[in-house]
Amino acid sequence: MIVAIAVLLTCVLSNRQTNLILQNPYSGETYAVFHVEEGARFSISFIHSVNKTPVTDIYEIWDKDIYAVETRYYSFGAGMPTEIEEGQTLTYSEDGAMVVSGMNKPMSGMIWVVGKIYDHSLEIDGRVYSLTELCGKGCPVEFVCK
Repeated sequence: MIVAIAVLLTCVLSNRQTNLILQNPYSGETYAVFHVEEGARFSISFIHSVNKTPVTDIYEIWDKDIYAVETRYYSFGAGMPTEIEEGQTLTYSEDGAMVVSGMNKPMSGMIWVVGKIYDHSLEIDGRVYSLTELCGKGCPVEFVCK
């Protein structure tokens, strides 16, 4: 009876645990695994290839899904928002960044390609990680929650 309860508790608790997994979408190689709580935020920052200014995309994790919630950028360029959608807001930070928030866009199957010239950085739990160091320059990285 005690063993059955222990097994049941292990199953229930392991279903509540969420991991953010960085993996190669083609080979399945795992680059990194981060234990995260419900509602956790993480960001990916990089230098925009056209306008050469910093961009930070911010994500939240809910029900083992990734949602884009905010983006910060300093100038317009290819792929940067020029209009906001219904429910979104545009504000300006003290350092002059344009901040689009209220996005709440599901991002299942999110794949990034690590920059060959400029690095991408991942900030999670107050720590910053180089995606070049974790995955390698030019490598595809899929972000998955399980």
